[in-house]
Amino acid sequence: MNCFYQKNRGNGNSFFTFACFLILCSILSYPAISFSEKKVIIISPHWEGIETEFERGFEQFSKAKTGERIGVEWLDQGGTSAMLRFVKSEFAARPEGIGIDMMFGGGVDPYLELRRLNLTHPYRLPEGILSKIAPSIGGMRMYDPDYHWYGATLAGFGIIFNKAVLNMIHLPEPKTWEDLGDPRLLTWVGSADPRSSGSVHMAYEIILQAFGWEKGWEVLTRLGANVRNFTKGSNQSVKDVAVGEVAYGLAIDFYAWAQVDEVGAEYIGYTMPENLTIVNPDAIAILRGAPHPEAARLFLEFVLSEPGQKLWMLRKGAPGGPVEFQLNRFSVIPSLYEKAWENTSVRMNPFDWHSSLIYDSEKGSARWRIVNDLVGVLLVDSHRELVRAWKQVIERGVGEEDLRRLCAVPISEDEALKLAGKWGDPEIRNRTIAAWTAFAREKYGAFGGGKTGRGASILMWVSLGVLLVTVAPYGWSVVQRRRVQRWILERDDK
Repeated sequence: MNCFYQKNRGNGNSFFTFACFLILCSILSYPAISFSEKKVIIISPHWEGIETEFERGFEQFSKAKTGERIGVEWLDQGGTSAMLRFVKSEFAARPEGIGIDMMFGGGVDPYLELRRLNLTHPYRLPEGILSKIAPSIGGMRMYDPDYHWYGATLAGFGIIFNKAVLNMIHLPEPKTWEDLGDPRLLTWVGSADPRSSGSVHMAYEIILQAFGWEKGWEVLTRLGANVRNFTKGSNQSVKDVAVGEVAYGLAIDFYAWAQVDEVGAEYIGYTMPENLTIVNPDAIAILRGAPHPEAARLFLEFVLSEPGQKLWMLRKGAPGGPVEFQLNRFSVIPSLYEKAWENTSVRMNPFDWHSSLIYDSEKGSARWRIVNDLVGVLLVDSHRELVRAWKQVIERGVGEEDLRRLCAVPISEDEALKLAGKWGDPEIRNRTIAAWTAFAREKYGAFGGGKTGRGASILMWVSLGVLLVTVAPYGWSVVQRRRVQRWILERDDK
């Protein structure tokens, strides 16, 4: 310090000047720091195409509105169910806010749950945007009455099928969910695990509400028994249909239409079972304690405005449409369909499509995890045992008593709803899942597919007849698949 003083004593103001210089640099650098922090952090199960197009569009929108480009930071926790678990667990640890501004995508049921838990932040859109959005569709709200969430787009749920495969192996085109339980479809159905796919979960919940709890579980059990294998994501099973690995698949509309566009409508079909399915809002919300609330509000305005809505439904390259990825999704603004019909990539106006099915969003949201875990235990985790039992039922003529036993569930609908309120308790959940697992083993084992019941004698006969019962049909199905896939490749090469 003395050396410093001796060196500068001839210029007494130099230290003061240097300090002022540092302060000035700090002040001048502040706008640059502020600009770098202008972003919105969004957790979403959406695929890359949606994220890319909405990020690009929002940067242009924010530049026009504020004079600055606001960036988007995307967080990915997997599918809808995984995303919802993550958000709830983070809020349990940090109730005031989790460092995330928004949740975008995943249907509407998760948003109803977040709203009940007071984990969303309300924002009423400007009247010029809000007045253009349809208030409801098919009896379902398009946005929360207190503006905690909004339907950002719409999604339909149905069945994708490979017409070429069906023609070659003489299987029928599907018209209803029940058709996927036809014994002839064994190993020819594709489905994702609903615990990792929000869209497939919605299809399963729609089936339960369309047919009622008991009949719905019969439809799901037969369908599940025909599934070749449960994939991690819904997009994979849709691709499996396109290449002929399976003939049918559960599909959300935009995944199906993407394959129809790519492969051709003469080869790939898509149907939404009449009066047995719905068009459902796919929501967006600002989360409680959002770290960038102004940017979050602006992003919400963009998504629900005409420029944002055009990204969903216009063809790639159309004026105002997506640049790199075609999204093939519905707009929530009814007037856009007439304005832009010639440039749209979607094949129907959802506001002209009607279904007599009234979907109960509150019920679907309340039992979301219960249904996921039941499907997981009864259909996915015990799939091999289910398929063995289903083969026994088929061989015995698909009798009513066999179906009743095969499709039984361990709890009633009322019990499921009561249990849903306690499902957050790990001890209750783990104990109940263990009981359900024992139930599944017992009921499938009774058909000769496990180690209980008449297992010993039936296993002996199965082992003696394995070539006829298992190897030959499996080999035939493999040959058929390879023929179809070879035919598709040859067609593409032409």
